Amino acid sequence: MTAFCEFVTKPKKQKMKTVKTILPIFTLLFVLTSCGDLEKKIEDKLNIITDKALKLDSLVNKELDKVNSLDSIINLETEKVKVLDSLVNKSSSRMDSLVNGKIDKINKIFN
Repeated sequence: MTAFCEFVTKPKKQKMKTVKTILPIFTLLFVLTSCGDLEKKIEDKLNIITDKALKLDSLVNKELDKVNSLDSIINLETEKVKVLDSLVNKSSSRMDSLVNGKIDKINKIFN
């Protein structure tokens, strides 16, 4: 309270000097406090974004693992289909040979 009383009783020029000195200090303190709060809010938001990015990255990695697993299964099944196709072709060739042989015998009999 005494500082206020001294301020009130000072001449006008001294009051202006005091106000000119104190005003920038209060302004600077206000700006620094505001920047500190803003920095904290930005840091909090960045932490939230980082957490979400990590969760998304984890989810993407899991889905990529599923895709790789499916790709592996498809490759295995493709190999099985190739083996079956080869067996069908061999069987087909044998059947063709047998049928052609029988047709030739039938043609010889009728001719």
